[in-house]
Amino acid sequence: MLPSNMKRLAALHRPYKKRLALAFLGMIVTAATEPVVPYIFKILLDKGFVGKPEFSLWLVPLAVIGIFFIRGVSTFTSSYMMTWVSTRILNELRRQMFARMLDLPVHFYASNTVGKVINSMMFEVQQIIDMVTKVFTSIVRSALTVLGLLAWLLYLNWQLTIVTLILLPLVAIVVRSTGRRLKKLNRDSLAVNAELTQLVEETTRAQQVIKIFGGHAYEKQRFHLRAENLRRYTMRMTAAFASTVPITQLMTACAVAVVIVMALVQSGNGQITVGGFVSFITAMLMLLAPLKQLAEVNGPLQRGMAAAEEVYKLIDKPIERIGGATLAERVRGEVEFVDVGFSYPGHEQLALRGVNLKVRPGETIAFVGMSGGGKSTLVSLIPGFHSASSGQILLDGQDIESISLLSLRQQIAMVSQNTVLFDDTLAANIAYGDEQPDPDRIAAALEAAHLGDVVQGLPEGLATRIGDNGSRLSGGQRQRVAIARAIYKDAPILILDEATSALDTESERAVQAALERLMQGRTTFVIAHRLSTIERADRIVVLAHGQVIEVGSHQQLLERDGVYANLYRLQFSQQ
Repeated sequence: MLPSNMKRLAALHRPYKKRLALAFLGMIVTAATEPVVPYIFKILLDKGFVGKPEFSLWLVPLAVIGIFFIRGVSTFTSSYMMTWVSTRILNELRRQMFARMLDLPVHFYASNTVGKVINSMMFEVQQIIDMVTKVFTSIVRSALTVLGLLAWLLYLNWQLTIVTLILLPLVAIVVRSTGRRLKKLNRDSLAVNAELTQLVEETTRAQQVIKIFGGHAYEKQRFHLRAENLRRYTMRMTAAFASTVPITQLMTACAVAVVIVMALVQSGNGQITVGGFVSFITAMLMLLAPLKQLAEVNGPLQRGMAAAEEVYKLIDKPIERIGGATLAERVRGEVEFVDVGFSYPGHEQLALRGVNLKVRPGETIAFVGMSGGGKSTLVSLIPGFHSASSGQILLDGQDIESISLLSLRQQIAMVSQNTVLFDDTLAANIAYGDEQPDPDRIAAALEAAHLGDVVQGLPEGLATRIGDNGSRLSGGQRQRVAIARAIYKDAPILILDEATSALDTESERAVQAALERLMQGRTTFVIAHRLSTIERADRIVVLAHGQVIEVGSHQQLLERDGVYANLYRLQFSQQ
C-alpha cells in the first residue's frame, strides 16, 4: 500500500479518537494483567507451599477471579470499541465508492466488469477493515503484552531474559521474508475473486439463456475453473504465512531449552528459587501467544494493503465533468450539431465525423441506418454521456459543455431499448428521481402509457414491488413503465431509442399514440430500426459510418431513391 493510502485510512479514524482511546486503554489493562499470573505463581510456590502460608488463603481465589474479571471487562471494551469504529469506517469507504460509481463516466462501465465493481465494494473493503481491526488490535495488545512480560522477566532474571530477547529479531526476520510474496499473492487473488463474482452475477442474469441453450455443463466448468484457481491462490497464501507460526514456535522451543539448562545451573548456586523458575518459564511461554499473533498479523496486513490499492484506485477514478452553468428555466429545445466528431476512449477510429444538423424546438428527428452507423453514439452526446472529440453541440445556442451535467439532464427524458427498472414499487419507478412524487402526475403518466390494466392486475396496485428489473412484469409492460417514467418527467427534450421494440402490435399502437401526444411541443430524437414507426417524423437523418448521408422527410427520401429508400424497400418487400 502506498503511504498516502495509509494516511487516508488514518484520516478516516480521526473523528473517532475518543473511542479509539478507550479501546487503547482496554488493551493496556489487558496487557498489564498478563505478568500478574506468573507473579501469583511465584508467590504461591515460594511463600504458600513452603511451610505455613504467609497470607490468607482467601486472597488466592479473590486475586485470580479479580484479575480475570478486570481482564474480561478490558478485553470486551477494546473489542467493542474497535468494532464500533471499524464498522463506521467500512460504511464510509463503501459510501465513498458508491458515490464515485454514480459519478463515473459511462465508458468506465464499458471497460470494467460488474463483478469487479461488486467485488471491490463488498469484499475488498472488508479486507481493509479486517486489516485495520486485526492488525491494530494485535500489534497494540500483543506488543504491550510482550513488553509487560519482558519487564517481569528482566525483574526476575536478566541473564535468562537475554536468551528470550533473541526471539524478537528472529521473528521480525521471518515476518519480513514472507511479506513481499504475500502481497503479490493477495493482489492476484483479488483479481481471481473478482472474476468469480462476475461469473456468478452473469449466470444469475442469464438464467433463461442458459436453460434454453443448454449451457449448464459449460457454466459449471467455468465456475469450477475459477473456483479452483481461487482455491490454489488461497492455499499458496496459507502456506506462505502459516509457515511463520511453526518457525516461531521452534525458535521459542530452542530458547526454552536453553533457559531450562541455564536455570538448573543457577538453581545449584542459589541464584533462582523454584517459584522464580516456574514464574520465569510461565511468563516466557506466555510470550508465545502474543509473538504468534504478531507473526500472523502479516497475512491480514498484506491482504488489506492489496485491497486498499484496489479500493482507492476506484475512489480516485476521474469522474464526469463538474461545474458549468445552471439553466435558469425550461429550455426551448433547439439543438444544433456543429461539425461534431467523436471517438471512444482508447480507439483511434472515429465513430462520428463532421456531423452538422440543426433541430428546431418541438421538431421530431429520426435517426436510421445500418447497425454501427453511429445513431446511438450521436444521441448519447446530447445528455453528456460522452463529450464530443471535436465540434460543438448547442442547446438554445449555448454549448452543452458549458452547462452543468445535472442542469442539462434535467431537460432530457429518455426511453431506451434496454429497459432498466428498480426493485421498488411501480409508483416509485414511474416517479424515479422525484423526491416528492405527485400522485396526479403518476396517474396521468399511467393513463398515457396505457398501464391502467397493469395496475389493476397487481396485488397492491401502485404500491406493488415489481421485482429485480421489473421481473414481475412482461416485456411490453416493462417498456410501458419506462415510457410512463419519461412522460412523468415532462422534459422539453425526449430521446426514444427503440422505445417500442419490446411491444406487441396491439400494445405498440396504443403506446405509439401516447408517444405522439408526448412528443407534441417537445424536441424528440428517435432511433428506430422499424421504419414504419418513424414515417411521421419531421425529418429523417440517415447515418452511415458515422456520417450524415441523407436528411429529409419520409416522402422526400423515398423520392430521392437513395439509401433510405433501399432500406425501406428491404423492410417492406415481403409485404
